[in-house]
Order: sequence, then C-alpha cells, then structure tokens
Amino acid sequence: MKETEIQKEKSRRTVRGELALMVAVAINSLGVVLMLHSGAGISAISSVPYAFSEVFTRVSLGTWTYIFQGLLVLALMILRKKFVVQYLFSFVVGFVFGELLDVHELWINVLPTAIGWRIFYFIASYILICIGIAISNRCKMPIVPTDLFPRELSQITSVAYPKIKISFDVICLIVTAALTGFGLGHIKGLGIGTVVAAFTMGKGVGIAGNWLDKHMDFTSFLAK
Repeated sequence: MKETEIQKEKSRRTVRGELALMVAVAINSLGVVLMLHSGAGISAISSVPYAFSEVFTRVSLGTWTYIFQGLLVLALMILRKKFVVQYLFSFVVGFVFGELLDVHELWINVLPTAIGWRIFYFIASYILICIGIAISNRCKMPIVPTDLFPRELSQITSVAYPKIKISFDVICLIVTAALTGFGLGHIKGLGIGTVVAAFTMGKGVGIAGNWLDKHMDFTSFLAK
C-alpha cells in the first residue's frame, strides 16, 4: 500500500504556481466572456458586475468586476477580523482579470453565432471555468477574489466548498435578476446556462480538482 502511494506521488508532475495562476486567470476570463457570447447567460461569478455594467453603462464590465472583487476582499477581512496582506495581492490579480475581460470583449464578436457553435461555446466555457477555478484553488498564489471568496469562506465556516460555491453562485443570480429587473425593466444576462452552471459548477470544480490532485503538485515562492 505504501509503495502504491509512493508511486502515485512520483507520478505527479510538479507545476509552478506562478505559471498556473497566469493560466487560470487567462482561461477563466476567456470562459466568462465565451459563456456570455454563447447566449446561454453569463457565469454566476460575473453576473453581478455584468448587471451593474448594463444598468450603469458608463463603467465597463472589467471595471465593475474589480469593484465587485474589492468588496469581496473587504468582506473576507471583516469576517476574519484582521488585515490580510495576501488578500490585497488577490485584488491585484482580480484587476488583471477584469482587464482581460475587456480585452476578450474586443474580439469575441468575430466568432460565428450559429446554434451549434453557441452550444459548443457554453460547454467549452463551462469546462474552462471549472478547470480554472480548480487550478486557482491549488496554485498556492493569491487568486482572483471571486474564486478566493468561496474558498476562504469555506475555511472560515468549515462548510464544504461545493456547498459554499453553489450558495454563492445562487445569491449572485438573485442579485443580478433583481438589479436588471428593476434597473432595466427586464432580467438580462441570465439564461438556462447560467442557472445550470450555478447549481452544478461547484461539483464540476470538485471533479477537476480531484483530477489535478492525482496528476499534479503545485509549488510557488509563497509555499512554505
């Protein structure tokens, strides 16, 4: 049994957390915009800033995203009742994420929009976001606040991550529906894909995370 465990450890590849973080931010930002382009609705974690960008149009989606992320970082510090320096670095990562959202929005409309392509975009974006969040949770680096918040809240409350993630996503959907409903007179940005993702993505992240744990070890300059 011990030999089997040793063989498993040797078979896992060591990956630099710094590189993993860059990959995670890149694929998550692409996944969010691709899901929106699919027409199935935006991802739950970005639905709140998207709603604000639609109601208050003078500010871009990327800008509203890092405003929202800043509030999440502040909420975590209040819950922990202390100043956490690593959370500030997380906000910097969130700023880059927000800027990448704006970059992807500049070119995404060149993609075809036939129904078959839209289905493909949704499936691809769902998988990308699940993998990206799973990498973020393991890279041992400051991560995007929308990924950080459910992970840290799970630790603070001792509630399983999938439950926290699903609850967080559902709350985001409720806020988005209320904001666009009152601000625009109709609900915007939410679709069947958004709802499906909100209720299942916590599980999807868990599956991706289990696969990563079997095949990769992450290390970074912050790792103890």
